[in-house]
Amino acid sequence: MLSTQSLPLIEATLPLVGERMPEIAKNFYGRMLTAHPELFDGLFSRSNQKNGSQQQALAGSIAVFATYLVQNPDTTPEAMLSRIAHKHISLDIQPEQYDIVYKYLFEAIADELSDVITAEIAGAWTEVYWLMAHALIKMEKGLYAGLASDKPLAPWTVVKKESAGTDAVTFTLEPADDTPVTPALPGQYVSVTATMPDGIRQVRQYSLSAGTATTRVFTTKLDADGEVSPVLHRDVQVGDTLILSVPCGDITLDQGTGPLILASAGIGCTPSASILRSLVDTGSKREVLVLHAESNLERWALRDQMSEDIALLEAAELELWLEIPSEGHHEGFMSLENVTIPEDASVYLCGPLPFMRSLRSQALESGVPADRIHYEIFGPDLWLAGV
Repeated sequence: MLSTQSLPLIEATLPLVGERMPEIAKNFYGRMLTAHPELFDGLFSRSNQKNGSQQQALAGSIAVFATYLVQNPDTTPEAMLSRIAHKHISLDIQPEQYDIVYKYLFEAIADELSDVITAEIAGAWTEVYWLMAHALIKMEKGLYAGLASDKPLAPWTVVKKESAGTDAVTFTLEPADDTPVTPALPGQYVSVTATMPDGIRQVRQYSLSAGTATTRVFTTKLDADGEVSPVLHRDVQVGDTLILSVPCGDITLDQGTGPLILASAGIGCTPSASILRSLVDTGSKREVLVLHAESNLERWALRDQMSEDIALLEAAELELWLEIPSEGHHEGFMSLENVTIPEDASVYLCGPLPFMRSLRSQALESGVPADRIHYEIFGPDLWLAGV
């Protein structure tokens, strides 16, 4: 709960802080990572720092959290906090690390707002930070308690590496030690830690595309300009060991019996594939409409797996959009204009942000309630953070 003393101060300074928050975020990361360069080793993404997406996500999340507190002083934005908490679990973030963030964040705030900052304003924004931090710590404590082990990160051995489409690879892994395995839910992701040529470990999150109780399967598309996927594609071989996190992510298949729409584009098909495989494994009779968009048929990374699973489900159908025409499929970009959406359907989206924004708007216009539209974003969540 935001105190009555801080509420008017946050309300009055929110426009200015929101305007300057992008620069505050850059200042913060510059200070923290200069003082603690070891945080790049196995925690912060060098790529996301370089392209600015991590700074954008931080700035947006703090501004959104503060705005929510002003409008709803007695509650917190649970959806945003849950998504951040799951990401933190996948990185093994611990409570004491919030103190490090606080130190450098408020040094950055004092620097960037030196023309207007007062002790009272600083105190009000300190309250906002710790309200957000303590809410996350509490949520993360509950998530950690639900794991099969007190080790959220563990070694896994690559037992299979297969090409998937024209520019993706599917990895299958088994436990490399006796760390108890936390079961995965359809739609979840794992963090994968890989060692770069300069010896620094970098972490990326990949949605599980299949798997059993004792295996992990993820599919990654090659980003030629990226840092981690080229190493995974080029250097990691069967028999190698990777560090994987426990399964994380709160965008998972609901346990109801209502119709499902799984809409994806490109490598965003991985959560859809995981959900489809779980439906097959449980003998589901749910109505499922799979919508996928791809540049061409050959590039669809999980084409065989998804097509086979759709065929095994008695009430599943596929509609495909291709930029390069192919007989029997839609041409161009995905549209819901001529798609019949059942009244009580739940919609799951995954793909590039513009794709998901477009499909969500179309689904809302078609009458799907906002609380039944779910989405998964790869990398920093610039959508929920309001960026």
